[in-house]
Amino acid sequence: MTWIDQLYILPILLFSVVIHEISHGYMALRLGDTTAKDMGRLTLNPIPHIDPVGSILVPLMSLLMTGRIFIAWAKPVPVNPEKFHFGANPLNYSDVRRGDILVAVVGPFSNIVLAFVCACIVIFVSFVASLVGAAYSPALNDFFSFLFKMFYGGVYMNVILAVFNLIPIPPLDGSHVLASVLPPNLSAQYRRIGFLGIFLILVLMRLEPFRIAFNFVIDALAFPFIAMIHTFA
Repeated sequence: MTWIDQLYILPILLFSVVIHEISHGYMALRLGDTTAKDMGRLTLNPIPHIDPVGSILVPLMSLLMTGRIFIAWAKPVPVNPEKFHFGANPLNYSDVRRGDILVAVVGPFSNIVLAFVCACIVIFVSFVASLVGAAYSPALNDFFSFLFKMFYGGVYMNVILAVFNLIPIPPLDGSHVLASVLPPNLSAQYRRIGFLGIFLILVLMRLEPFRIAFNFVIDALAFPFIAMIHTFA
C-alpha cells in the first residue's frame, strides 16, 4: 500500500482537528471568554484553523516517510482564562483552574464523540451500499469503499487525537489539566515548558514502552466503536 492509498484519511483528519479546536473555543465562550469568537475561530471553515506545520507539513511528512498519518493538529484557539466566570461570583484562582480544565478536556472529548459518529456513518454506508447493490457497479463500489475507509479510519484517527492530546506534556491539552491541579508556583514553572514539550513528546514516541502503552490505550478506547461496526455493519 502506497502513501497515495492513505489519502482518504486527510478529509476526516482535517475536519476532526478543526472540531477539536472549535470545541475549545465554544467551551471558553460558555465560560465568558469571547476571544476565539472575536477572532473568527468559531467556524467550520478550515482556513483560519490551519497550522502550516501541524495541519500540513507533519501529516504529509508522516505519510511520505511511513505511509501513515500518525498525528496532526490545528492552530490553537486563543483562550483568555482571566475572562472566565461562574455565575455572578467574582473571578478567583479556583475558577480559573476549573475553567482551564473544562476548556482542555472538551477537545479530546469532541474527538471521542466524532469517533462514535464515524462508526455510525460506517454502519449507515454499509447498509446503503448493500441496499443499492454497490457490489454490482464498479463506480458505486469504489465510491462506497472510499466512504467506508475514510470513516472507518476516522474512528481510529479521532481516538488517536483524543489520547495524544491528553498526554500531560505542554502544549497538549493534558498539560492544562495537570497544570491546573499543581500548586501555583509549580504550575507556573511547568507551563514555561511551552512548545519545547513537543521535543519531549517526540522522544517519548520513540520509546518502545511508551508506544506499547499508547497503542494499548488507543485499542482499548477504539474497541467499543469497532465492535459496534462489526456487529451492525
